[in-house]
Amino acid sequence: MEIILFIGIQGSGKTTFYRERFFDTHLRLSLDMLRTRPRLEMLLKACIAAQQRVVIDNTNPLAAERWPWIVMAKAAGFRVIGYYFKPEVRRAIKWNSLRPGKQAIPVPGLLGTMKKMEKPTMEEGFDELYEVTIDASNQFVVAPLA
Repeated sequence: MEIILFIGIQGSGKTTFYRERFFDTHLRLSLDMLRTRPRLEMLLKACIAAQQRVVIDNTNPLAAERWPWIVMAKAAGFRVIGYYFKPEVRRAIKWNSLRPGKQAIPVPGLLGTMKKMEKPTMEEGFDELYEVTIDASNQFVVAPLA
């Protein structure tokens, strides 16, 4: 079993990546949808108990924010895989502006996430760690994070 953590600023393509790569195999948990960390944690615990593969689709900018998810997953014997969406601020602002209504994050909020973003490392407890970039034809490119 595995838990996948997405790490990236708003508008970086995380949810689209989920839909393309994991929609048929992993349940998506997101603060955008659930609104509170206690709700997310409650559902994650249920997924762990059910041995359900999960993607945590949040910004997760700080190692300290990722740590509880990693600890919980490891304690249950789950593998933890991280996908770091390399920040491209201009593209993220553009894509974020295309979100409908309240789904769009104010630009200062997006920039604030960017300022505190800590690039993930294997030392945090990941079993695998990848970097996601977007090529000129808007396709996702995944490579091991060095």
